[in-house]
Amino acid sequence: MGPRFLGSLTPVDAVLALDAGTTGVRAVAFGPDLEELASAYRPLRQSFPQPGEVEHDAEEIAAAAQATLGEVAAVLAARRHVPVALGLTNQRETTVAFDRARPGALAPALVWQDRRTAGACDALRAAGHEDVVRATTGLVLDPYFSASKMRWLLDQGVLDHAEAPALATVDSWLLWRLTGGPDGGVFATEPSNASRTALMDLATRGWSPSMAALFGVPVDLLAPIGPSARVVGALADPGGGPLDGLPLAAVLGDQQSALFGQAGFRAGDVKATYGTGAFVVANAGTVPPAPVPGLLATVAWDLGVLGGATYALEGSAFVAGAAIEWLAEGLALLEAPTDLERLARTVPDAAGVRFVPALAGLGSPYWRADVRGALTGLEATTTRGHLARAVVDALAYQVRAITDAFAAAGQPATTLRIDGGVARMDLLAQLQATLGQVPVARGPGTEATARGAAGLAGLVTGVWGSLDELRARWVASAVFEPGDPTSVQPGYEAWRRTVERLLGAAG
Repeated sequence: MGPRFLGSLTPVDAVLALDAGTTGVRAVAFGPDLEELASAYRPLRQSFPQPGEVEHDAEEIAAAAQATLGEVAAVLAARRHVPVALGLTNQRETTVAFDRARPGALAPALVWQDRRTAGACDALRAAGHEDVVRATTGLVLDPYFSASKMRWLLDQGVLDHAEAPALATVDSWLLWRLTGGPDGGVFATEPSNASRTALMDLATRGWSPSMAALFGVPVDLLAPIGPSARVVGALADPGGGPLDGLPLAAVLGDQQSALFGQAGFRAGDVKATYGTGAFVVANAGTVPPAPVPGLLATVAWDLGVLGGATYALEGSAFVAGAAIEWLAEGLALLEAPTDLERLARTVPDAAGVRFVPALAGLGSPYWRADVRGALTGLEATTTRGHLARAVVDALAYQVRAITDAFAAAGQPATTLRIDGGVARMDLLAQLQATLGQVPVARGPGTEATARGAAGLAGLVTGVWGSLDELRARWVASAVFEPGDPTSVQPGYEAWRRTVERLLGAAG
């Protein structure tokens, strides 16, 4: 897919964002008002070698990054825009093994959805390690996080013959590749990604020797941790292209970047991103939050000399857009994923059909890797429209279950800011507002993740002078007010009972 051209024709400085997500890689250029100037996209292939296993080709991720940046750079050059900085944001937890002495990954990347290490996590839990992992890292023992993936790669011997072995999340892999790879590439990470490995001490924002020992991952294989907001390196283009030497001035995990892009700078600000999964993140202030049942504590960002660290509470549902792709590709019930809302609107409700999208286990607030998805309430009169509506309902129900956990922790949402490709559905946004009885505000664009990375990179390089200046550039494109909750609460309660039955059956 080629670049899109947006925004003013007036030549202005541009800040770039590279968003390396789960289903694709996107490069976006933003102008001084955080308006999009150009973008380019490449889809990524996922492979599923065995049930529960999900892999990416790390080389494909790097190639897509370079290709999309090149396309956007060409557009900017043609239109006399001057790029001043790049911010990087990425799918988190996905784990790459490589040798820093030579190009190329040493094995397929293990994607965050991969469940092959569930048994290892269960064994650690059975041995009584859950509480110390929770207290140290803010996370739970789950194959979602990188540490058990790293141990699995080590057990397969993929690093046995590496001269400069490295285990990393996608941010470190791309940073190293984009700044020169084996020819002087920068090997580094930052806390919003490192806090998703289960190897970082949440309080010190450094690698934890005790967690490294527990999971059997040597710290010297991991990238050094520095602030999210800093010029960490410069792009290296052997051909001397237009982006050669461009400062890479910010790195953030994708969900934290979306919170930044939604101007969630104050404690209590909450956003929900509906992408491959659904992720609800609340700004928790400058002190590491205590463990909360069903939720994760994590680092939102570390502004370094610009303001220090901010923490967050997060609830993660592993399947959102992935359920729509399953309907379209796995079951062939949709001609394209974008048809979901149209089909769901052909019926007034799901007519008792309930869908639990545990296609990769259940995340927040349940954290059960052993639970599988379910579709219940089918009758002879069930139509494709009912199935589509049940999927839309399930996406909203998952987020409601997470926001219930926030409320139980004393941090109820007063407004929910939403983004991500699935958030384009008005039906979903209105249902979410009515279910949660809070206004739902769709941001100025659904690509809040890229917007956040660009905003932070521009803050570092002086394009914007403060968080207040960035906040002033956030304007909702639509706000959905809550409707009558009695119209949706029974469906949610029935869905919760279905989840409880699945939990009991799997347990």
